[in-house]
Amino acid sequence: MDTKRLDLNLLHTLEALLEERNVTRAATRLHLSQPAVSAQLARLRELFGDPLLLPTQRGMRPTAKAEQLLAPLQASLQQLRENLLAHQAFDPAAASMTLQLACTDYVQAVAAIPLIQRLRLRAPGIRVALRHLEASRLQRQAESGEVDLALISPDCAPPGLHAKPLFEDRYVLIGRPGHPAWRQGLSLESYLQHQHVVVSLGSGDFSTAVDAALAEQALARRVALSAASFLLVPEIVFQTDYLALLPARLVAVSRVPLQTAACPFPLSGFGVAMVWHPRNHSHPGQRWIRQQFAELMAESAAA
Repeated sequence: MDTKRLDLNLLHTLEALLEERNVTRAATRLHLSQPAVSAQLARLRELFGDPLLLPTQRGMRPTAKAEQLLAPLQASLQQLRENLLAHQAFDPAAASMTLQLACTDYVQAVAAIPLIQRLRLRAPGIRVALRHLEASRLQRQAESGEVDLALISPDCAPPGLHAKPLFEDRYVLIGRPGHPAWRQGLSLESYLQHQHVVVSLGSGDFSTAVDAALAEQALARRVALSAASFLLVPEIVFQTDYLALLPARLVAVSRVPLQTAACPFPLSGFGVAMVWHPRNHSHPGQRWIRQQFAELMAESAAA
């Protein structure tokens, strides 16, 4: 291969094509037209003396040579990006960029909203696109740039992504003021007798990890409602005699007047981490945003 005929743009196109395995998606990612990417693919095939990508019914599949090229190509281009970005100064007040942030509605309330408030003051040119967290698709979304940053349980973070703990939370029991449970004195027995709301994001299940833990002790609670959103639960509990276990940070920011109590049986807390693709690791703007997140959560924990 004559390396004098190979320019950096072709290498970026090759990386996008091998990762996306689809000319249209690669063109969208590169902000080029589909004919332009097809023409660059033809040049790459000529330069490497190999088809590189072969058409299939569901896109394209790489040849053996292309599969051998992908890992060293990604590593070389990532090193180049990091070296270039390391020398770029980042001015939040003058920055213009968009952050694609994926998280649950609970994390939006306790972490994303404080970040948005801080960005309005410190970096008004940074836009935030809040996306519903889809753990099963996160690896693909991060690789394609569809998601820049995700907030997720560390145990659920896909392999190959950077992860940094962001905050810890615990569950507290909530009920309306004047609920019979408070008058009777809350015990494990009374907890099991009352009706409960659980959160099942999109699946409608009436059993959660709490119910599994109770079942190990041959116990069961009365689950009357399965909600699709954490944010609905405080209002539901306020207007009914249902009880619910919610993350303490969410209860703290809720504007619904509720009475709280400790869970009447041992229940582990949980952590939330920031997760991002290596391509964003050294990006000055992304790095600054992650720093703001860490500072905000540290401040809220100390308050």
